[in-house]
Amino acid sequence: MQFHVRQVQRVARLAIAYRNFALNRNVSHIGLGVSAMQNQRALSAEGYMAEVHAVGSGQELLALLDGDRETATLAHHVPISHVVVSAPWIPTQQLSLMAHKYPDVQFTVLSHSNVGFLQADPRAIALLREGADLERARPNFHIAANSRALRNWWQAAYQTPMLLLPNMYPFEAARGRRTWSGGTLRIGCFCAIRPYKNVLTAAAAALEVGVRLRASDLEFWMSGGRTEGGGTMAEAIHQMYVNVPRAKVVRNDWESWPQFLGTVGSMDLLIQPSYTETFNMVTADGIARGVPSVVGEAIAWAPKNWMAATDSACDLADRAVALLHDPSAIEQGVEALNSSNEAAMREWKKFLALRG
Repeated sequence: MQFHVRQVQRVARLAIAYRNFALNRNVSHIGLGVSAMQNQRALSAEGYMAEVHAVGSGQELLALLDGDRETATLAHHVPISHVVVSAPWIPTQQLSLMAHKYPDVQFTVLSHSNVGFLQADPRAIALLREGADLERARPNFHIAANSRALRNWWQAAYQTPMLLLPNMYPFEAARGRRTWSGGTLRIGCFCAIRPYKNVLTAAAAALEVGVRLRASDLEFWMSGGRTEGGGTMAEAIHQMYVNVPRAKVVRNDWESWPQFLGTVGSMDLLIQPSYTETFNMVTADGIARGVPSVVGEAIAWAPKNWMAATDSACDLADRAVALLHDPSAIEQGVEALNSSNEAAMREWKKFLALRG
């Protein structure tokens, strides 16, 4: 007599955990919280069970897993099968404990930065290297990058594996775009004021654009309330604009994400000339609100004709003038972002197919 054993396919349930700097339960406006939420939305739309948790420590994440496992006896309960920790910040010893305690859960620490960006957090590099060592000992533990450039470099330099889990940005049909036709010209560069965000060059390009287009008033919008360059960059921008007729700097303090989307939508153009990036949520925010961006090649998924030389204010200004008068710019952005989303989803599906 033959017995046919039916294999039961486990249903994947993903928990994305990001560090809750504000120590509250709400998904905040910080980049990691927004990107976690957007990844969750994209996966849910594909039929996956995915959730986002803001946690204050590794102990809090472990408590979350313990509590989830305690309810495993309930009917129809699907236990967490995959955990993604957004950015390296939980001590490796705690991650090792989790991977040992729950061998049927796939754990991944996802780096949010490319190589150059990691100069702001050398501890992150140490944690990724420790994670690579842990991966050899724990087959259910992985490190990952949301940047193909970081993943390719890591594997070439250290000869150890690294998953690729890029950012996804689901959005409704982009709002119809009006091209600038005179009056006040609003150009935004939104980010933490860090040297490699290159905000001073963006401000210089915006000033040139205002002069070339004879704008009645130029407003250069930048983020306020999070200056990480010692204040020197903000002061340099102030000196660049002081006493220049019909030109001013508008500092926009950090807002909730829905509020920020409204601010982005009020711009005529964005300039995001970062020297190093892995995705850049603001460029995607702009597409969703019908506003194109001048970017550098670091934002590799963006349309090629949106790109300019990041160390040339004149080249950025040339591209800005062209985009301000291009009625098809947002269509190009939508196509590029959709292609990026599709490629990213394929990588996430590979990860969610992993089983303990």
